[in-house]
Amino acid sequence: MEKVAIVKRKHRKTFKGVVVSTKMNKTLSVDVQRKFLHPLYRKQVISNKKYHVADPKGICKVGDTISFVETRPISKTVCYRVLAVTKKAV
Repeated sequence: MEKVAIVKRKHRKTFKGVVVSTKMNKTLSVDVQRKFLHPLYRKQVISNKKYHVADPKGICKVGDTISFVETRPISKTVCYRVLAVTKKAV
């Protein structure tokens, strides 16, 4: 009789961002914007970062707002996958 091990996954980070490029095969470039207070000057700073996100179904277009989640490494630069399209581009 086999024993089946139940694997509990750790909390995975989720992000929201805007698709800026779909030119790669099954991969998107997504720009994520975050605001934070500068530790010394106490001024709000806006920081942008681009992530490569896997989109195997090809459902996202440039300008869409999506949510994506961390996952195992899919390729050299891709470690995220699309969860849902939050807002479609006009």
